[in-house]
Amino acid sequence: MRLTTLFTLWLGFCCCMQAQERVTMLVGTYTDGSSKGVYSFFFDQENGKAVLQDSLSLKNPSFLTVAGNGRRVYAVSETNDDQASLNTIGLNPRTGAMQLLSTTAVRGGDPCYVATNGKTVLTANYSGGSMSVFQLNNEGTKPSFITQFLGATGGPDLTRQATPHVHCACFAPDGKYALATDFSADRILSYRLNGKNVAANGVAAMVAKDSGPRHLVFSGNGRFAYLMSELSGKVTVFAYQDGRLEKLQEIVSDSVGARGGADIHLSPDGRFLYSSNRLKAEGIAIFAVDQQSGQLTPIGYQPTAAHPRQFNITPNGRYLLCCCRDSDKIQVFQRDKKTGLLTDTHNDIPVSKAVCVQFVAPII
Repeated sequence: MRLTTLFTLWLGFCCCMQAQERVTMLVGTYTDGSSKGVYSFFFDQENGKAVLQDSLSLKNPSFLTVAGNGRRVYAVSETNDDQASLNTIGLNPRTGAMQLLSTTAVRGGDPCYVATNGKTVLTANYSGGSMSVFQLNNEGTKPSFITQFLGATGGPDLTRQATPHVHCACFAPDGKYALATDFSADRILSYRLNGKNVAANGVAAMVAKDSGPRHLVFSGNGRFAYLMSELSGKVTVFAYQDGRLEKLQEIVSDSVGARGGADIHLSPDGRFLYSSNRLKAEGIAIFAVDQQSGQLTPIGYQPTAAHPRQFNITPNGRYLLCCCRDSDKIQVFQRDKKTGLLTDTHNDIPVSKAVCVQFVAPII
């Protein structure tokens, strides 16, 4: 009887561990090809393979984020017309089933980024040159538009910085501030949070002219922030405190001057940083992170397929998945957790115009 009980407990433990290796993965796309919109997969963090679960028809859901214990997804529709919107999706993380719950106009052209802290949703509107702010109801199903903050111009690139562009809006780890990348003015803007209210808080930091700040991420301890700039192709390291950024280091990610810097992420353990580069020598730059100073040392470069846009790292840190938009696929790279280097598994996931991948908590 005792052996039977022990066997049952052991079997249950094994099943639980296997379940934790399977995560729900969501993919956003551009729909000017054969894509329907958003796709859900089960991704096995043990063997690096994905299985399609569901799809949801949406116009150009180029960026999305997960909230509400994995049961709410907020996705933009990146268009430069009255269809530019914030979509709320209900997700069953156990089955991958999706349902469109609401659609709200963002009042700014080409929303390309979305973030939430559970109370407020921010969208960065590239062509609109603005950041839109929404309040969430208690269920997180109906975002209500509150206000909009405008970016500016001032950069020397008379083609790409001629009009205001905002590329990223995110919440600081301290819960007190939000930051937005003001692409055409070569600066990062700060906003103070007070409950569900958001107020302008000046400039968090200026960056070098002709940088084109794009995506921003924070270290796990909240002490440092890392900026990927599109035009200069450089990563800037900042010390963060109270809505302000102090520059510590600037280092090249795009070494060939392609002016196509894209995304940036830290490994789950914070020991390595990755940044993607497009247009020439397309690939992902790899840096080691000094845990005391936050500063970076280049350690490698992983070539990718065409137009590596957004990418992400699995919760267990074992794989890096890169959306290669113009190759119509997501490349799956295995990460060496000791060295930070990447190896192509060749377990490509075919998705037309894939541009964003996000993970939901393990299914148990």
